[in-house]
Amino acid sequence: MDGSGISYLLLVTATCIVLLLARRWGSRRTLVRPPTPARLPLLGNLLSMPPGSEHVAYKKLGDQLKSDIVFLQMLGLNILVLNSAQDAINLFEKRSAQYSDRICARALAHPDLFDWPNSVAFLPYNDIWRFQRRMLNGLLNSKAVPKFHGLQEHQARFLLQRLLDLVDHPQPFEGMKKEIFYTMATSMFKLAYGYDLQGKEDPFLRESTLTLYNGFRAVMFGNFYVNFIPALMYIPEWVPGAGWKRKLREWRAQKEQAISAPYNWVKERVADGTAQSSVLGAILQDSKLYSGLSPDIRDDNLEQLGIMIHAGGTDTSSTALVNFVAAMVLYPDVQEKAQLELDTVLGSGTMPTISDRDRLPYINNIILELYRWRPVLPIAIPHVCYEDDVYKGYDIVKGDVVIGNIWAMCRDQRVYSNPEEFNPDRFLDPDVPPAPIFGWGRRKCPGLHFGDASVFIVLTSILSVYKILKRQDSNGAEVQPEMKDAPNSLSL
Repeated sequence: MDGSGISYLLLVTATCIVLLLARRWGSRRTLVRPPTPARLPLLGNLLSMPPGSEHVAYKKLGDQLKSDIVFLQMLGLNILVLNSAQDAINLFEKRSAQYSDRICARALAHPDLFDWPNSVAFLPYNDIWRFQRRMLNGLLNSKAVPKFHGLQEHQARFLLQRLLDLVDHPQPFEGMKKEIFYTMATSMFKLAYGYDLQGKEDPFLRESTLTLYNGFRAVMFGNFYVNFIPALMYIPEWVPGAGWKRKLREWRAQKEQAISAPYNWVKERVADGTAQSSVLGAILQDSKLYSGLSPDIRDDNLEQLGIMIHAGGTDTSSTALVNFVAAMVLYPDVQEKAQLELDTVLGSGTMPTISDRDRLPYINNIILELYRWRPVLPIAIPHVCYEDDVYKGYDIVKGDVVIGNIWAMCRDQRVYSNPEEFNPDRFLDPDVPPAPIFGWGRRKCPGLHFGDASVFIVLTSILSVYKILKRQDSNGAEVQPEMKDAPNSLSL
């Protein structure tokens, strides 16, 4: 090689080295993150959180930092909190391909612990999620749900009968909560499996409810240190302080039985031709829906669908209806106006049906306000950034956890004036948007049409028959109720 060739080779080599160094230097630039409170080494922002519930604390941080987006680092996690509905729409809907992934706690997902990595709500953005989502969207979309309206109306009527027993109940509000929960559970078991619950102590209901309770405990990152310290996985169970591993293993065994039992029940009914209409029954009877899947993979996917239909519709709808009862006690003028609309439109003594909904605008606004006033899930299930992104000049890195703070969005005074007040008339203004309680984008709740119809028919049925009043003391004077929020509950 002559001198000119060597010079050319050296020039090319030097250029490549410079480009590589420039690229590496560029990748090490300081990330521009959203506003964040002061951090401590190792602990990050763990001690920066204001006291109180998580959703309230996130809103307080946003107010203190004067930012709708808050960045936190806690125990190895990078977290972005969105306190504005518009930011959630911009990321979760307009950039849904980048923000549809999920994070799953190690205690919940690891095969040696609770072993529930394929729980529909926490599945990563993968082919299994796409299969399950396709099944649910096909069977629970707005055009498919009306075939279940008869079931929902039937269960609402039964609830009215059971509520009569609470007239002399020493704690009517607590009794009412149990009855509403059972009504919603009955509807969801019928929807998922075609199975009629045999009472509040039905084994299928009892075991699935316990599984969901344990699963929610496992998924909360702060409940198990292994979610932050993977090395704890290697501690033997017999070591003092390792009882959490035995607990999770016991929960896992209970969960496997609770999920498989009702699925095997409906599978047997499909096989012998006695299955009633249900989501799982419809899928099992149409082999095209799961073609290409082995029997084991099919069964595992359908087991997960069944338990999550129950989970997604029972707690959420029943909590919304409990909040409705509280609102009617605290705002009797709203109840009076709603009952007047029912009597005027349907006629006194006429029971409503779901097909009447379009004729009841004030009641529809009550439901919108109910969702906003006390959102069932104050914090949305976290999304995870799928690839590096930049939004409003802030860097969002692949793997960042992005949380929609629905509570803060529902308390945004720029959108909802006097947000603590229960005021259905706010939705007379077409510029006031519904609260985003069903989520966003590709992770939006697939059962929203069924759940919304359940809330409507139970709410209107109660208003058609009962008047919800404040309790009276021994002297006949009204007792002014005090409403208190609690985790997954409400006391009045």
